[in-house]
Amino acid sequence: MQTLTVDFICSLDGYGAAEGWPGWWGLESPEYLDWLDAHPDKDAPLLMGATTYRVMSALTAGGEPGTDVLNGIRKYVFSSSLEEPLTWQNSTLVRTDAVEYARRLKEESDRPLRTIGSIALCRSLLVAGLVDRYRVVFFPVITGATGLDRIFDGYPDVMLELVEARTFDNGIQLLEYVPTVLDGPPGR
Repeated sequence: MQTLTVDFICSLDGYGAAEGWPGWWGLESPEYLDWLDAHPDKDAPLLMGATTYRVMSALTAGGEPGTDVLNGIRKYVFSSSLEEPLTWQNSTLVRTDAVEYARRLKEESDRPLRTIGSIALCRSLLVAGLVDRYRVVFFPVITGATGLDRIFDGYPDVMLELVEARTFDNGIQLLEYVPTVLDGPPGR
């Protein structure tokens, strides 16, 4: 069975985007982009929802640095609102239950899987016990006044075992964990 990694990039206060801020919060880190390009999972199939599909396909079409590599990657897009054919190359529209589809993908895929954005999808996969790794890249900004898409709101309690940590130029921090969903705070 293949692994599934949830990948998030966010501000230090947990926002996935911020109104008026450029991509990567204006901190395009050559070192981080090089890591993305050299990482063994760089071309692993991506799971995403409709909103992330719309945003990322537009960024890629607009030439946002570091996004062009996404064109060649297999993408599974979970949506009831998008229509076929999807215009972003290598994208498959999935209208069935995301948890069951992801469970089947983990069993049948010849490659590890990962997500990109897609907060609600990732939460569902985590609660269903399908997430093997949880990788968060924190950009050293606080976007409290302009932040959009709080990543961790609505999540269950989760214990995280740190398995990798790295600091890139511009103060960008990568933290990778093995998650364990809890029924509530430990020791109750």
